[in-house]
Amino acid sequence: MDIEQAQQLWKPEPGWLNTASYGLPPEPAWTAMQEALADWRVGRTSWEGWGDSVQRARTAFAGLINVPGEDVAIGATASQMLAPVAAALPAGSTVVVPEVEFTSNLFPWLVQTERGVTVRTVPADGLADAIDADTDLVAFSLVQSADGAVAAYDEIVAAARAHGALVVVDASQACGWLPFDGSLADVVVVSGYKWVMGPRGCAYAYLAPALRDRLRPDAAGWYAGRDPYASYYGPPLRLADDARRFDISPAWFSWVGAAPALELIAEIGVPAIQAHDVALANRFLTGLGRPPGQSAIVTVDVPDAERRLAAAGIRAAVRAGRVRASFHVYSTEADVDAALTALTA
Repeated sequence: MDIEQAQQLWKPEPGWLNTASYGLPPEPAWTAMQEALADWRVGRTSWEGWGDSVQRARTAFAGLINVPGEDVAIGATASQMLAPVAAALPAGSTVVVPEVEFTSNLFPWLVQTERGVTVRTVPADGLADAIDADTDLVAFSLVQSADGAVAAYDEIVAAARAHGALVVVDASQACGWLPFDGSLADVVVVSGYKWVMGPRGCAYAYLAPALRDRLRPDAAGWYAGRDPYASYYGPPLRLADDARRFDISPAWFSWVGAAPALELIAEIGVPAIQAHDVALANRFLTGLGRPPGQSAIVTVDVPDAERRLAAAGIRAAVRAGRVRASFHVYSTEADVDAALTALTA
């Protein structure tokens, strides 16, 4: 399926340039959710069919980042998925994080400082050079939500491996448009409501087996069982042998919507989406007299930007006059040109 064909599966109002805040559902995801909600309203079916969507989503996500499905856990938020990793750090560990890092990948480490974990923040563009023999773990966003900067993934991984440090990647602003090999890291977390266009309440974590064996699944419940349907009542503890031991009980309807969206991304192909998204981002930058970049998220300073965009019906994030525009598979050149007209007229 090419981009033009895929775009027929969305019906966005013109001017949506804010996927970095939340993605829009394609028709298969929206329809699946509405059908499930209709069944729920009248008690037409049991819940097991809704639950089947979790495994579909897990499998599709694993394929997108090149990891085995059995190494993927599901949850609700990125910070929740990081919690067992942070809790497992020995006292005295040092974590290195970029200075301007989204707090879902910062607070989990900072709350460990009371037991002797040190968190050192450094400039994002110097992250690889800041990793040294004292570094136990490096955590960073593959794409920064603040400005769309793409991390030097391979360089950071190489530096971490050279010093025996763990690598934790928040790919929430990357997965779905930026191809990358998740297996290079020890942990990859993704919030599922942005570029993979699922409902809020879905999150994914790749947990490398060697690291997973050092973690304790403190949130384990029935869904973390070796056989969830035989884990409703009573001892003994019988957790899954793979990453599913870190699963939490799924919010059914969110996963019903998540699976078709992920499967559609796989059908279109992430490289094709990347080419489309970055081309639109660069059209926007060029129209404002800025040099092109390599990200689907761009930020620019434009006077009176918030009022101008609102007047034109353009939805993008604006912070203190700085416009953050983000472009995805359903975005069009017409959306870009409307935004440029609003900001330059």
